[in-house]
Amino acid sequence: MPLRDVVSWTMLIAGYSQCGFVDEAFQLFELMPERNAVSWNAMIASYVQNNRFHEAFALFRRMQEEKVTLDKYLAASVLKACTGIGALHQGKWIHDYIEKSCIELDSKLVTTIIDMYCKCGCLDKAFQVFNKWPDKGISSWNCMIGGLAIHGKGEAAIELFEEMQRRMVAPDHITFVNLLSACAHSGLVEKGRHYFQCMTRVYGIEPRREHFGCMVDLLGRAGMLDEARELIHEMPISPDAGVLGALLGACKIHGNIKLGEEIWEEVIRLDPENSGRYVLLANLYARAGRSEDVAKVRKLMNDRGVKKVAGFSMIELEGDVHEFIAGERTHPESKAIYGKVNEMLKAISCAGYVPESDGVLLHDVEEEEMENPVYHHSEKLAIAFGLLKAKPGETIRISKNLRVCKDCHNASKLISKVFNREIIVRDRNRFHHFKNGLCSCKDYW
Repeated sequence: MPLRDVVSWTMLIAGYSQCGFVDEAFQLFELMPERNAVSWNAMIASYVQNNRFHEAFALFRRMQEEKVTLDKYLAASVLKACTGIGALHQGKWIHDYIEKSCIELDSKLVTTIIDMYCKCGCLDKAFQVFNKWPDKGISSWNCMIGGLAIHGKGEAAIELFEEMQRRMVAPDHITFVNLLSACAHSGLVEKGRHYFQCMTRVYGIEPRREHFGCMVDLLGRAGMLDEARELIHEMPISPDAGVLGALLGACKIHGNIKLGEEIWEEVIRLDPENSGRYVLLANLYARAGRSEDVAKVRKLMNDRGVKKVAGFSMIELEGDVHEFIAGERTHPESKAIYGKVNEMLKAISCAGYVPESDGVLLHDVEEEEMENPVYHHSEKLAIAFGLLKAKPGETIRISKNLRVCKDCHNASKLISKVFNREIIVRDRNRFHHFKNGLCSCKDYW
């Protein structure tokens, strides 16, 4: 092209990004002779869409230094980055900026704000934004119902759905995914059955794999493994790895080795590279004391080159996000952090804490690695850092990429009581609000 303007540069960056070539897109971005807000948004959005939230934040800070005006599109992209890593402080700043700068709100931006507050553990603020917005579309209702679901507030999610019906807002398939998920996280079996049937009979929405997955999860968690298996057999569409994985997870919870082995054979054909499927079966064997079978699964993983996912936890303090990996000592304040961990463990041991390894030889990929001692799991490191650095009485908020392990769950309950501090943990499945020695999940997770 003889003349490359900012539009052509930005379109090329967007094209690379949509094809997954994020690093190449950034190289182009750096070569641009001039940039506008659209260019910055294209690159930040590219990082967000590829779950590279730290790089999105770094670019946003550069943008601020260059005095680029934040418009509603840029605000939406950065809010999604906040959502991805649980950066509530930064998300609040952007929301305040939107209000002070009188940036035009639309349904999409409002829904993004609601989603940020829900997934950063601030339901009250999410409800404030939701209730103030007069023109609520289906996406706003779905977002709020989904937010209640991941916080384990099943009854509240159902109440909001009923309010949505009174407002004559027609539900869609996402509404029912969120509603059934809310029932699954809260153990509302009969309610889940009711809405699963109503979806088709009343609203004419045919269930998709996501809906069946929620129902299998609901029944499986409640111990109704035979009914969950029968539901899979009756599916008019073939089950995917997500549906079968929900039942496999239930087999682990309830120690059903026979069914677990049967389901594992099916799910591994669909998802052979997912390490979580292997370690679920290994944990099932380990809890039954079948160490030889655990070793066979481990060998199978090694032979197939399947690698376990490393767990990490993140905590945001004063707008900066700190990331911890189990057993690591690379943080500049690691000495103080590990000292605080030891203090925590001594204090909760006096309150009855006993390390929980549950005899697992190959720990679930949805939890922390057993190669590191349970008392140095990333969640404990993040909590210790929060106790060191957060203001007195300030809620400690942590985001994890994997499922919280049983030991950290038990420890967090006691830490909240002994140190008189509310701790909110978002893992890959849901939120856990620890306060006064209790968890919002009521140990149903």
